[in-house]
Amino acid sequence: MNTKLKTIAIALMALSASAFVSSCNQADKTESTTETTAVNTAGTTDADEHSGEHTYACPMHPEVTGKEGDMCPKCGMKLEHNDNAGKSNGKAYVMNFKANPGKVEAGKAALLSFTPGVKNSESELVPLELHHEKKIHLIVVSKDLSYFEHIHPDYQASGSYDITVLPTSKAFTEGPGKNETRFPKGGEYILFADYMPTGGNAQLEKIELAVGGTPYTPETYSAPKLSGTADGYTLDLVPDGGTFEVGKLAHIQGVLKKGGKAMDANMLENYLGAKAHMVVVGINDKNYLHVHPEVKDGKFDLHTTFEKAGVYRGWVQFQADGKVRTTDYVIVVK
Repeated sequence: MNTKLKTIAIALMALSASAFVSSCNQADKTESTTETTAVNTAGTTDADEHSGEHTYACPMHPEVTGKEGDMCPKCGMKLEHNDNAGKSNGKAYVMNFKANPGKVEAGKAALLSFTPGVKNSESELVPLELHHEKKIHLIVVSKDLSYFEHIHPDYQASGSYDITVLPTSKAFTEGPGKNETRFPKGGEYILFADYMPTGGNAQLEKIELAVGGTPYTPETYSAPKLSGTADGYTLDLVPDGGTFEVGKLAHIQGVLKKGGKAMDANMLENYLGAKAHMVVVGINDKNYLHVHPEVKDGKFDLHTTFEKAGVYRGWVQFQADGKVRTTDYVIVVK
């Protein structure tokens, strides 16, 4: 082979080797790219995990998501950082309830036990997150919504959270955040257990309880009642525009007075991590809503949306002088 042909052959071999190396490098690059965009078990990509984007959701209604600073249209709470919002860990939670004795009687002692669990996995323990300083918020109402109580079961070594039902003859323990109740009258009651499993989203369990003994006389509600008084404190609810309308974000101002004189709501003590808590339950469907108002210019500022027209019962709780006050309302939504 002459010198010219040798030169051409060497050039062709070099070109072939270069193409082979380039092809291998491209294959390696493609494989590497595929690995870095693989979907992880949470349903997001690795790129998403490091993008700096976070999910903000309502702590009471995790299905409501948005950006930092947004407010929940259902309860008016500010959205909180929650990258688990909208995701499922594959578990369906249940609050197992047991009464001892099995038949609770009005005016008599009993024990109510609540044990969070996982459906189809009864032996699995479910740890709970602190939410507004408590692991379970239990709202007790009579079925006619004339009776209301907000209490907090105590954790037991067995894994249950218990409430002591006191007999009529025994006085309540003084102070906020009590874990005691009593049923002064027999009849139908509803227990709303509000809790958040670790790694899960907020849960609400509605438990019906029949209490023996002389039943309460059911009350009916139809006319609006937007002013409530307890122990010298009065709280007036003033809706924007003067009315409540279905499907419309309601802006409600809460005007607090003590002894008939306007009072700055900032002067109240914190109760369960907030200046006030409001619970709303529908008369007909018994739908439950928990709202946490903010304080602006010395007045409570509430936002919520009523999804159905009808009559609702509402209760606002706030703390002053170490004592929790509860004011009640009737809200008519057109």
